[in-house]
Amino acid sequence: MSEHESTQERPRTDEEWREMLSSDEYRILRECGTEPRNSSALLDIEGDGVFRCAGCGQVLFTTDEKFGSGTGWPSFWDPADNDAVETQPDHSHGMTRTEVVCGDCGGHLGHVFDDGPEPTGKRYCINGIALRFEDEE
Repeated sequence: MSEHESTQERPRTDEEWREMLSSDEYRILRECGTEPRNSSALLDIEGDGVFRCAGCGQVLFTTDEKFGSGTGWPSFWDPADNDAVETQPDHSHGMTRTEVVCGDCGGHLGHVFDDGPEPTGKRYCINGIALRFEDEE
């Protein structure tokens, strides 16, 4: 298995998701929720490591691409690889945004905006609840 592949099999039913995720993880990943601004412990991560999907374990982002955006959510200028995440239009809440979902399990992660740093100019604004940090030792 490569480092970017999922470490768990993907649950297929809503019941399976509810059994394996906490209520907050379920609300974010499966119901497209949002955590409160500045509430994520992952905002202050400084060590080397990877951020995995809290739903399926796939590596989504690394600390090499993380930056302090000041928005109140963990932010990244690029995913770990091209298949880590997918994007799709989001027309909820009376606005048009680009939703970011896990490339493996389809869980809602957050949104991507065009106001990030170089080299991509992207800001992947991700709910910390949707991620699990794995420190590289």
